[in-house]
Amino acid sequence: MSRPSMKEILQKSYGYLFESDFLEEIESVGVYRKVKQGELLMDIGQPIGMMPLLLNGAIKILREDEEGDELLLYFLEKGDTCAMTVSCFMGQNKSEIRAVAEADTELLMVPVEKMEIWMARYKSWRQFIVDSYHTRMMELLETVDTLAFMRMDERLLKYLQDKAKVNHNDTVQTTHQEIALDMHTSRVVVSRLLKKLEKEGKIEMQRNQIVVLEL
Repeated sequence: MSRPSMKEILQKSYGYLFESDFLEEIESVGVYRKVKQGELLMDIGQPIGMMPLLLNGAIKILREDEEGDELLLYFLEKGDTCAMTVSCFMGQNKSEIRAVAEADTELLMVPVEKMEIWMARYKSWRQFIVDSYHTRMMELLETVDTLAFMRMDERLLKYLQDKAKVNHNDTVQTTHQEIALDMHTSRVVVSRLLKKLEKEGKIEMQRNQIVVLEL
């Protein structure tokens, strides 16, 4: 079986959002990129020349504090773009976030200078960017609420549920240390809380993976 063309892949991921002539323009300027799980796509302070359109897979977006510790902000999946990338470009042209592949991921990278042109030319693109801002803002508010109001075990369960949903798999491939880094806590705390969640029947721990039983 032959591999689908980029036009077919774009149609599948974004055809419900964008008109055919716009999809053709995206295809003409986009640069296809495939990244492996754990690969760094963008780092803090890096100049922004391209913005991602996700075709398959998932990306996690992280912030870093003054001590260099990371905090997970949200996930991106197929059909998404990163509103933080858009915001950074419109501001100072340098990234304020770190983007890491949550799973093996396929992207189409489009030049950021096309954004202003497309905003004026295509209503569908304007709406897509507005909707992306709104969705990411709601996710950021949810992250703030989680940090402020949820117990650590509730935060951990939500984190695992989010990872399972974005990967479309109730088995999460991860380690206690990786969870600790994402949640800005210690591996000892994570290990203790995972045992608590397993005892409560909400997860099942296996070697380097966790089955989320409560989704």
